[in-house]
Order: sequence, then structure tokens, then C-alpha cells
Amino acid sequence: MKRLPALVAVVLLALSGCTRNAPQPAPSPSAALPVGKSSAKLAVDGRDRTYLLYRPASARANAPLVIVLHGAVGTGRQAEESYGWDAEADKGGFVVAYPDGVNRTWNASKDCCGVAARDDVDDVGFITQLAGAVPAVDPQRVYVTGISNGALLAYRLACETKIFAAIGPVAGTMINSCDSPSPISIIHIHGKDDPTIPYAGGPGRRSNDGKGRLPARIDGPAVPDLIAEWRRIDSCAAPTEKTAGAVTTSIATCPDGRAVELISVAGAGHQWPGSRPAPIAQKLLKLDPPSDAVAATPVIWTFFAAHPRS
Repeated sequence: MKRLPALVAVVLLALSGCTRNAPQPAPSPSAALPVGKSSAKLAVDGRDRTYLLYRPASARANAPLVIVLHGAVGTGRQAEESYGWDAEADKGGFVVAYPDGVNRTWNASKDCCGVAARDDVDDVGFITQLAGAVPAVDPQRVYVTGISNGALLAYRLACETKIFAAIGPVAGTMINSCDSPSPISIIHIHGKDDPTIPYAGGPGRRSNDGKGRLPARIDGPAVPDLIAEWRRIDSCAAPTEKTAGAVTTSIATCPDGRAVELISVAGAGHQWPGSRPAPIAQKLLKLDPPSDAVAATPVIWTFFAAHPRS
């Protein structure tokens, strides 16, 4: 059997294998978004970029928008099937977008990850345009979350754009330059036993130092240090911390209603906590099982809902 490519450096979950009815094409931004699932595409930097949308019946005009970024080797469909955001949208009345990376990767930096980084794909431009293309959403309540390679891109978006009220990285770090970021609310969830993007910082087990045909250099700071830097950027107060079982939560309040929160999960690896297990993919790709100590999706949405853009 052929060896897996270096792209698996930031692999999260294999495609779930579930099938659904094909989504309907989304309307133009001037039209109403239909209830249920739809699909759309944008032309960005000479490429057709695709994404899925879900609008629950509970979403009203000027609903919040949450953009969910899959990890490497994932897809928008896989993220929709795996992380429970449609069900959360039903309860919260918000719209969800699931974009697709080029060759299942995102350009988080020149060294990561995979084809998207190698070809310098304009993912910042894509996600920015997507956020503006979804009709009838509240521009003050646009959020982005993602796992692994998707989390890396979420941090790049926080550094290079000003359209998001908050980001919610899971099992990620920041590897891009970030010279003059604007203050933004952040909730970061990370397993303390993550071997792919280590909690203590440094390269993970699948990093290839950005070399070869599919670059995957992931060598970020320790997660607590990264969060401390964003507290500084946001001019936050000193954080408060509490521990309940395997979960430690550190939260700092910041000016203009912002907050920076870190949820650290003891014993958890490189997965989306509370997501659906994928035993076959976990065995074949040597993935960590998802922790059941915390359900990341409702926790992130609760944080997002409390932190609109100032």
C-alpha cells in the first residue's frame, strides 16, 4: 500500500462517507437565502471556489453567520457531517457556511499547508468574499471557526481582515506573520496531548518543515503563550481560571465587550472535542479519538453569540 502523502500533516477526519440529498444552488446576495441546505461558488483569483450553506428555519433576517473551516484532507461536506454545526444553528438561529479548500487544504502561510500554500491560493480573499456574499446576515455578527489547518487560517484571517467579530480555533496555532492585528474576541480549544499541533508549541509529529511537494511546516508557540499575546493585543484584564474534571477554562475580559478564552482539555489529542467518532478513519490514518470531556460546538457558539463586533 502506498504511503500517505505529507499532506496528512494536519489531517483531522477522513470524509465521513455519509450522503445527503444534493443541496440546491444558493441565490445571489441580493436574493433571499432558502431554508435548508444550498451550495454556491465564487470566482476568486481565477479559481472557482465552492461552499455549502445551511440556513435553519429558525434564522431570521440579519442572522449571525458562522463560517466553519475544515482541516487538511477534509471538505466542507465533511465538516458539516462531523462537527454538529447544523444542529446548533437550528437552536441558535444562525446561518452556517462550509467552504472547500483547494485540494482539501488552506493557505495559512507560505509553508503550510499542502497545495494551497504551495500555489499561494488566496484563501483570505475567498473567505472574505464568502462572508460578504451570504444574503441577509448581520455584518456585526460574522464569525469563523475551524480545526487544525482551518484553525491556522482562522488566525491568519484575524490578523489580515477586520470583518470577524470573533474566531474559534480548535487544535490549531498561529504560524503566519501578524504585524498589526485589530482587537478581536477569541475562543481557542486545544487538547493538552495533541501530537500534531503540540500544546507546548514546536513542530508536531506530521510536520515536514515546509519542504517537499506538499509543505506542512507547523511550528507555533505554546498555546498559552499565543493566547497571552492576543490578550495583550486586546488590552484584556488578567484572566480568571477554573478547572472542572479534564477541562480548564481561562477567560479574560477586554475593552468594548471583547473576551479572550482558552479551553484546555487534559488527555485530548488532535480532534474536535464532542464530534462524532470515525473509527475506521482513526485506525487507518492514526487519528486521535474525539474527547467527550467538552462539546466544542455549543461552547464556541455560546461564546460567539455573546461577542458581536464592537
